[in-house]
Amino acid sequence: MRQPLVLLPGLLCDAALWRPQIDGLSDVADCVVADLTQRGSMADFAEHVLATAPPRFALAGLSMGGYVAQEVCRRAPDRVIRLAVLDTSARADTSEQSTRRRGLIELAQKGNFKGVTPRLLPLLIHPDRLDDAALTETVMGMAERVGMAAFLRQQQAILTRVDGRADLSRIGCPTLVLCGRQDALTPLVRSEEIAGLVPRATLAVIEDCGHLSTLERPEPVNAALRRWLTA
Repeated sequence: MRQPLVLLPGLLCDAALWRPQIDGLSDVADCVVADLTQRGSMADFAEHVLATAPPRFALAGLSMGGYVAQEVCRRAPDRVIRLAVLDTSARADTSEQSTRRRGLIELAQKGNFKGVTPRLLPLLIHPDRLDDAALTETVMGMAERVGMAAFLRQQQAILTRVDGRADLSRIGCPTLVLCGRQDALTPLVRSEEIAGLVPRATLAVIEDCGHLSTLERPEPVNAALRRWLTA
């Protein structure tokens, strides 16, 4: 019997981020990708997920989607039967991160929104994959489709998110914490921190992988998600 699985994309990402999982896990999961483009706070994102999800469901989020997944668990822990957070953090932005984020918002508001450019790709994918045209085109295509207005809403939501470390000990469902070994945006230490604070967490480290693990290394990611879904 297939489990309902709600998938939460990251910043400037859409359903294409999860296409390898939607296809590869179709025998065990009935996947729905939530729209995280129309609202401007983590609370609003979480309420939208809860309003559109089945009564009880498995939940997986990558990066910004991981922030939203944690907020969903804070609001409705009894509805989440399994949790997976990929390449994310439980912490709020540092002052340096907030300053950088506000600078990107300002540039976009001045008409300089460029989505994901080749210059930004080294932050998102493993250096060995920068010449992978199919991968890089997928990443840049997602950013183009999401667009500037949604980018501004998402950045505002990320800027105002809370530090959720104190809440992690209350997550009672089976939890997968997954991270690419070479993730440059949310380094492995952040995932190790989450895994150490969630009581029923399993940590999976994906080798030779950057931030966008679902696209970069779909086979080991799918294997970890399959174990999580069927355990």
